[in-house]
Amino acid sequence: MPAISAARKAAFAILLAVERGNDHSDNLLRGQNVNALSSADRNLATALVLGVLRWQIRIDHHVRPLLKRPNGKLDSEVLIALRLGAFQILFLDRIPARAAIDESVELTKQSGHRFASAMVNAVLRNLASGSALRPDFPEESPNDLALAQAHPAWMVERWADLYGLDAARAICRHGQTQPILSVRLESRNIEEELAQAGIRLEPSDLLTTAHIVRSGDLTATEAFRQGRVRVQDEGSQLIGGLAAFLGRTATQILDTCAAPGGKTLILAEGNPQARIVACESNAQRFEQLSKRLAALKGRIECRRADATTLGEESMFDLALADVPCSGTGTLGRNPEIRHRLRLEDLARHAGRQRELLRGALKAVRPGGRVVYSTCSLEPEENEEVIQAVLSEKQNVRQLSFESHIESMRREGILTSAGAGRLLKCLTPQGALRLLPSALPTDGFFVALIEKNL
Repeated sequence: MPAISAARKAAFAILLAVERGNDHSDNLLRGQNVNALSSADRNLATALVLGVLRWQIRIDHHVRPLLKRPNGKLDSEVLIALRLGAFQILFLDRIPARAAIDESVELTKQSGHRFASAMVNAVLRNLASGSALRPDFPEESPNDLALAQAHPAWMVERWADLYGLDAARAICRHGQTQPILSVRLESRNIEEELAQAGIRLEPSDLLTTAHIVRSGDLTATEAFRQGRVRVQDEGSQLIGGLAAFLGRTATQILDTCAAPGGKTLILAEGNPQARIVACESNAQRFEQLSKRLAALKGRIECRRADATTLGEESMFDLALADVPCSGTGTLGRNPEIRHRLRLEDLARHAGRQRELLRGALKAVRPGGRVVYSTCSLEPEENEEVIQAVLSEKQNVRQLSFESHIESMRREGILTSAGAGRLLKCLTPQGALRLLPSALPTDGFFVALIEKNL
């Protein structure tokens, strides 16, 4: 019986769980089974999982015509074995085709589908011969771009309509690349500690408090294990930083959807004078949030609560409503979203988002402000949510971030170059729309709303 590498076994199990909708790839790639692998196997397993999910649409486009019944339904285990082998053949030059084929065949057998192993072998060998492949696809129309960059056609068509084909092309390409690894340090002296551990950092050109990891295994350091260095997309850090800057005189701050807690920590760091209430309605995420913020228990109250039904009214000076969303700005980091999301889901998300924004506005005092944010590129979850809630309420107004960006530049929170780029991302209403192509971050939308006195 041929051996299957630990990396491919782990990748197969994760892809199977994702295909069945049991969990998300980012959670599984941080799980015990992956952490127990060697560094090399862990890196390969991660590359295989994310690569298959990113390129799945194009992989299926190549594999399906080679089946006897191209439109037939395959068992999940067989489908994953095919995708795993095909990804290595099509996209990983350093892995011999024979190894990719043999281990995919063995994965098929060991998963209980020995009868399908000959088919997997034949399809992958055909694929490896190159005879079944077509030339690279053009990217001159939304449909061609969708296939070339392995995104759902309906998403790409929307982005082309909303932002133009060039921006859609850049968004798709961002979704096919490994996101930049950005971190936030507890203190400056950690830089030297990380350097001695072989971690090479570079300063960010957006936030002066952010760093980019260029080389080294950050997860192997004591600073990472102890939480003194936090991995956090720089767009996410920016949202926390904007809210913290706006809350500098606040004594009461509400974080409505706080898990996993990265933005809550930034609020606490930037507003040591404030009491912070961090809400999370999901039991598992609340447990994770409470554990992460335990050291700040005296200053942060972790509350398992739905922010739409809080008892406090007109109590908080500032609320951060970083609401659950479709996540279309994070497809490079969470590639399976493109396979799960449906157009009709946007309306469902928007309904919940409007409720959360209403709850946050109810919770802030007159003169208080709400920072509303998503990691979505879709207007239904962004501008249209703001417009809908503003149209219902006479005592609220949207403010521009322009003056605050300038102030954060003067105070050295933003770099001059970063502030300049952010100013170009302002919408006509003064919100920030960060397309993945505009900044080296995930895609985000951030708006500022004030309750009138």
